[in-house]
Amino acid sequence: MTGTDRGGPGGAPGPLLLGVRHHGPGSARAVRAALETARPGVVLIEGPPEADALIPLAADEDMRPPVALLAHAVDEPGRSAFWPLAEFSPEWVALRWALEHDVPARFIDLPAAHSLAWRSEEDTAGEDAARADEEPEAGPGDPSGASAPEVRVDPLAALAGAAGHDDPERWWEDVVEHRGHGGGDGDALAPFTALEEAMGALRETEERGGDDGRDLVREAYMRLQVRAAQRESARGVAVVCGAWHVPALRRKVTATADRALLKGLPRTKVDLTWVPWTYRRLSRSGGYGAGIESPGWYAHLFGAADRPVERWLTKVAGLLRDEGRTVSSAHVIEAVRLAGTLAVLRGRPLAGLGETTDAVRAVMCDGSDVPLALVRDRLVVGDVLGEVPAGAPAVPLQRDLARVQRRLRLKPEARRRELELDLRKDTDASRSRLLHRLRLLGVGWGEPAASRGSTGTFRETWRLRWEPELSVRVAEAGVWGTTVLAAATAKAEADAVTARDLAEVTALAERCLPAGLTDALTPVMRILADRAALDTDVGHLARALPALARSLRYGDVRGTDTGALAEVAAGLAERVFVGLPAACAALDADAADEMRGHVDAVHAAVGLLGDTSAPGHGGLRSRWQGVLRTLSARDIVPGVVRGRAVRLLLDDGVLAADEAARFMGLALSRGTPPADAAAWIEGFVGGGSGGGLLLLHDERLLALVDAWLTGVAAEAFTEVLPLLRRTFAAYEPGVRRSLGELVRRGPEARGRVTTAGPGIPGFAADLDTERADAVLPVVRLLLGLEGNAPARTGLDGNDLVGVDA
Repeated sequence: MTGTDRGGPGGAPGPLLLGVRHHGPGSARAVRAALETARPGVVLIEGPPEADALIPLAADEDMRPPVALLAHAVDEPGRSAFWPLAEFSPEWVALRWALEHDVPARFIDLPAAHSLAWRSEEDTAGEDAARADEEPEAGPGDPSGASAPEVRVDPLAALAGAAGHDDPERWWEDVVEHRGHGGGDGDALAPFTALEEAMGALRETEERGGDDGRDLVREAYMRLQVRAAQRESARGVAVVCGAWHVPALRRKVTATADRALLKGLPRTKVDLTWVPWTYRRLSRSGGYGAGIESPGWYAHLFGAADRPVERWLTKVAGLLRDEGRTVSSAHVIEAVRLAGTLAVLRGRPLAGLGETTDAVRAVMCDGSDVPLALVRDRLVVGDVLGEVPAGAPAVPLQRDLARVQRRLRLKPEARRRELELDLRKDTDASRSRLLHRLRLLGVGWGEPAASRGSTGTFRETWRLRWEPELSVRVAEAGVWGTTVLAAATAKAEADAVTARDLAEVTALAERCLPAGLTDALTPVMRILADRAALDTDVGHLARALPALARSLRYGDVRGTDTGALAEVAAGLAERVFVGLPAACAALDADAADEMRGHVDAVHAAVGLLGDTSAPGHGGLRSRWQGVLRTLSARDIVPGVVRGRAVRLLLDDGVLAADEAARFMGLALSRGTPPADAAAWIEGFVGGGSGGGLLLLHDERLLALVDAWLTGVAAEAFTEVLPLLRRTFAAYEPGVRRSLGELVRRGPEARGRVTTAGPGIPGFAADLDTERADAVLPVVRLLLGLEGNAPARTGLDGNDLVGVDA
């Protein structure tokens, strides 16, 4: 071996065994230095050997970590395992070094064909399909995803305890991760020698191979591969593996004994590929058992050439400034000093994540953990998404999608086409669920469109067009699961956790129902209930309610059990009813206009929820009408809200026309400031709610508006003119023209209209029943009623009762 012949402690001959902690930046730097010093002829890496053919893709310029090796059973894609790799992973560094120096690299762990078959023989219900390994980070790895029933000893905790430390993470950070950021160059192989000796002593006292001997089998396979590589290469062999395995690989065991351990292992046919990974997924227990808590921090430690603390705190300051907090360079300087002081007081060689976090909290966040949570989410964990080259093999999610497309006879096509779905048919309902799931995953194969044939909720129209980049979107979505259903479920659960406000969670629940994500709906509803219980902002609650009401409507059509959803929606409505009157008091013009929108949204939602949406919450509609009456009668409520409340009561038939006229007369009385009166008018007849027709057919209301407007003082007229112009500009041209004609004719002519004067064309005292009956055949045709029943004289609301649109 060039540069050194030392393979083990004390310079013993043999392979160069580099024991590492998976995803440790200190281990990654040490591996790179050791490989540069030793210059081996072959690099062997802990990982599935079936992935050897994928190693050259690691040199592709389009390959950007974090990425993961994905192995899955061909006949059951849900049976799978991931081996994530970040740029600071020692295995990735070894792969890149081998490719850059044209040195053969191979994976030497137990083949995935065995480990996945081994897993299938066990009861793995409830486990994450992406969980590849349950080992401690510097301990044994098991990509099968099956965990031993006994609690495994954490090697790091044992070593830290022996060194007198109660925090294994901090101990490892001090002795390994901070190497190279404060110490001298030293011997590149010294860390591995020391770690091998420590692990050897630990294994003597804590020897175990897992409850089923899985570690012993894996290590037997590794030893066989190391022997084979030593026979092939005269320049020496370097092995990069979890530090726990190093003493076992050094152990003198005959090849015959190792082969005996491997006899009779189950196997299955597997496929492997590269898939994009994220730091957020890297922070979960999975892959090499390395559920690290701070991948963003580790990436910074690995990438910072020098002064890591200063560079990190500068990043933090930039993030906080982008979020609107006042953070200056003086804050950064003071935070650096405080972090260094804390490191000295705590006896650490360099300020770590704990010290920098404490410094940021004290100096930049004024002692608050709220902005600190943003730092943890954006920087400590991070949102980095890896990329894989287009030439990588297709992921299981792509194959599952292709299978579903064939089963549902939905062929991807480059041309745009419309697809009409009848949700009462099983095939169409399955197609709808597929398209909704893909949209939730960010795969926009189909876009919803307005249905031409019917406005009923049992119909959907989609515009389909398959773009080449959608294949990339599917590959990116592979991080969430190996089937469309599993991936959409995992994505929905993750989105619920990271949702910024209550409205986002309710919108997500609304998307889960048409997608048929029943497994995701339970955690989403739990998070929704928790958020709703803690949120006291009536505006947030009002924005969230309509989505829940629409979700219940979809649930009824699709036969989904929405009992929990109805309970949450009814409870949310009750809280809106209680808090809305107080929330409407003392609002400025912009806030009042926004609150009017909330009132409209809640009114529509209550109409969808009905009176018996959930047990114990009957009479929602009547209670909401009581809230509207309260709003309409309170002077401290802005005029635009009071006017809208009166209009909604009038439209529902709860308020008589005479009573509505009385409210308008009070709002437009001389004692009311002109601006408030104009706002009341906008709330009552504005906003595109058919207010123009109301004025056109109710002469009393039009007369009140006309009398008020003509009595506005000249100096106040210019103040209310923009508001009135905005109100009346929203009317249809025909409505504006008719109103203008009535106003031009004056009060006397309007009086003749009210008293059925025959002198004005288009108006009469009573309804013209003959002309009204003439539209009945057309209405029946539009509503899809069979046949045309004879027209009945005197059209009324009962003519259309029972019609299901």
